[in-house]
Amino acid sequence: MSRPNPGAFERYDTKEIWRKDKNHYIHPWHDFESPEGGCLVIAESDGAYVFDADGKRYLDGIGGMWCVNVGYANEEMVQAIADQARRLAYYSPFVDTTTPPGAELAAKLADLAPGSLNRVFFSTGGSTANDTAVRLIHYYNHRRGKPEKAHIICLDEAYHGSTFLAMSLDGKADDRSAFCYIDDIVHRVSCPNRYRRPEGTTLEEFCDLLIAELEAKILEVGPERVACFFAEPIQGAGGVNVPPPGYHKRAFDVCRKYDVLYVSDEVVTAFGRLGHYFASREVFGITPDVITCAKGLTSGYAPLGATLISEEMYEVVSVPDLASPLSHGFTYSGHPVSCAAALKSIEILGRDGILENVREVGPYFEKKLAGLLELPLVGDVRGSHFMMCVENVADKATKEMLPNEVNVGKRISDACEARGLLVRPIGHLNILSPPLILDRDQIDFCVDVLRESILETADCLVREGFWRG
Repeated sequence: MSRPNPGAFERYDTKEIWRKDKNHYIHPWHDFESPEGGCLVIAESDGAYVFDADGKRYLDGIGGMWCVNVGYANEEMVQAIADQARRLAYYSPFVDTTTPPGAELAAKLADLAPGSLNRVFFSTGGSTANDTAVRLIHYYNHRRGKPEKAHIICLDEAYHGSTFLAMSLDGKADDRSAFCYIDDIVHRVSCPNRYRRPEGTTLEEFCDLLIAELEAKILEVGPERVACFFAEPIQGAGGVNVPPPGYHKRAFDVCRKYDVLYVSDEVVTAFGRLGHYFASREVFGITPDVITCAKGLTSGYAPLGATLISEEMYEVVSVPDLASPLSHGFTYSGHPVSCAAALKSIEILGRDGILENVREVGPYFEKKLAGLLELPLVGDVRGSHFMMCVENVADKATKEMLPNEVNVGKRISDACEARGLLVRPIGHLNILSPPLILDRDQIDFCVDVLRESILETADCLVREGFWRG
């Protein structure tokens, strides 16, 4: 249920908003070179659409930031948040105090999660959910007499967040150029990028290489020192990299062999993006030791993250020990308004057939986007269901990328924006992660606009001498 009177929006002074923004607001991944004419001011929303401060409508192909799963301006979501804020806006969750929404949501997540992932620690988003996973795993190993078992293995091109600890787990080189990180206990293995696998290698052979590398890394660091392996079911900001078939199951088996915990970062994939509440078991056939989630948990209506751990882990960490308390938590852990939003979002996803919509319409989205492969600038189209990526290249045969200064992904996203579609540029990539309520007509619009924008950008690159075409 969307807002009752879509289009009856307040008008804003765009220039004044932009002036205040420019003078005071530091954005995530801030572009210090101010865009000509000011930034895009998104002021209102409805369903799968957002509106700028001048009233122009855009189909949101990004879903906010992988997160507005049930769509914008859903009146049930708004009412659930308002009702809870009136009833109890906040109370401390520390030690032995709870709230009805927090307890209800923990029980609901335990019911939806695979296996014995029955214990939930709430945080404020994906970064803090992944921080929490590491800290709980370190606490777990300390409590079982293995404090040296603290090292973490992650993937190249991984993205697990931007807090100090979570960013230390990330594997995106461009994000690591000017900051300090935790490097002594973090190790990396190759990204499971099918498109850029070694030339002449089959998917099966590529999977063999990746699994052998993971096992070798565990042995190199020492199984007695490796605590966990972090992996996104499908890498998100690292390029929507879908691993080769069987990768997660085989990686899980290697971890089991060496007493290494498996952490599935489902911050993006959980709550419907691949058509299920959780993707680890339903899509990839594993029941990890830890699942982290955020984003779609509340459909972006309120900040919330969650770290789910197994009963086996909980049995170890829950033994009372006054000398080693679980000294971890956040003021806003289990915030009652956020938990109320999550409960309502989960209800809507199941009741209104949104998960079924993703499973039904998602393959259509994949097929339509695959048609862009005929364009000379497009090297790869990849992803799954409502989590997709287009990779733009200078040469389809060699997979050579265009120079960074060309900023091809941003050029294409700007052209899409002018046509009323928002897509996300990351370097040479364009990513789509729309609200899960899109129908086929809206998907046709997305793909048609993206095609026109890629063709326009290709023409500009030829004229400017950046590309031969």
